[in-house]
Amino acid sequence: MKRDLYEQEHEDFRASAAGFVRTAVAPHWEQWEEDGIIDRAAWTAAGRLGLLGVAVPEELGGGGVADFRYRTVLIEELCAIGANSFNASLSVQDDLVMPYLVDLGTDEQRTTWLPQLCRGEAIGALALTEPGAGSDLRGIRTTARRSGSGWRLDGAKTFITNGYLADVVVVLARVEPAVDAGAYALFVVPADRPGFGRGRKLDKLGLRANDTAELVFDDVALRDEDLLGIEGRGLAHVMERLPRERMSIAATSAAASAAALDWTRRYCFERSAFGRPIGDFQATRFTLAEIETDVDAATSLLDRAIGLLNAGELTAVDAAKVKYWISDLHQRVVDRCLQLHGGYGYMREYPIARSYADARIQPIYGGTNEIMKDIIGRDIAARAASR
Repeated sequence: MKRDLYEQEHEDFRASAAGFVRTAVAPHWEQWEEDGIIDRAAWTAAGRLGLLGVAVPEELGGGGVADFRYRTVLIEELCAIGANSFNASLSVQDDLVMPYLVDLGTDEQRTTWLPQLCRGEAIGALALTEPGAGSDLRGIRTTARRSGSGWRLDGAKTFITNGYLADVVVVLARVEPAVDAGAYALFVVPADRPGFGRGRKLDKLGLRANDTAELVFDDVALRDEDLLGIEGRGLAHVMERLPRERMSIAATSAAASAAALDWTRRYCFERSAFGRPIGDFQATRFTLAEIETDVDAATSLLDRAIGLLNAGELTAVDAAKVKYWISDLHQRVVDRCLQLHGGYGYMREYPIARSYADARIQPIYGGTNEIMKDIIGRDIAARAASR
């Protein structure tokens, strides 16, 4: 289906993004997968080309254009070659860490970190999840206690994307004692603060080049100036920014599904069985037809949601619908595409095998799809009750 989402400036940006992926990512990403880490040189290369922080104000080192379409262009180009790990890393930087700093940061926090993050010279992480608290963030145990004119931060976080390489981490903590505004707060924590530590770099099923780590905070001294946003409103600040995170996940699932279809379509007409391409068999053609239609439907839903996001009209319920449906569809697409590859689809030398493993996290992070359905269901119940 022909898309009408992009304009010429986005296609110009795509040319730059495609060149970056071709020269700075494609020759290296398989080695990154083996090593379990992405070379920092790729981050700085992205920064030099202006691919990071497009929505960040120009005076803070960004592009000054709050248009999510630029993000989806880069997502599409990375997913097209199966570089899903690097895409996940950049999504945390661009769709989570930088928006928190732009929206909530003090002048000092913004001028200290945003130019470095936009240049790729600093890597950021968002530390919400804990060993005993995933989707239920009210259960976190990391605490920030008042101490003189500052704070003391104690606790542990897990499943933190970019955690191993991060230079700065936005941390959600429980405030003790709680204030009238609430019991949670966000802090900007530089990784060189005494007491900040990294645990294991986690061994994951997929996204293997992406450094996902455990983080430890052992009596880390923080200043009042390290508070991000309003004391007590940390959890509210997180909830307000979840729709953009969920859109990033949905955009990745749509792009990765399209890439899987493209690899499979080509494979089906290059691979022969019983004297003819397997794409000439009716069963294969029907499967490809179903997958292509599903991908078109997902792309149409995503494009509509991007328009709402850019207009400031995307609700939390809308974002939950888009994230749940497209990430669930992603699972079905890569499964069927792998099946059409036969035994070769199970080999990691084929991108569909790696994409299959990478895809499995999509319905889990950013809030599990069960949580998404609960958000949607509660909205349905509220609307029914108001009639």
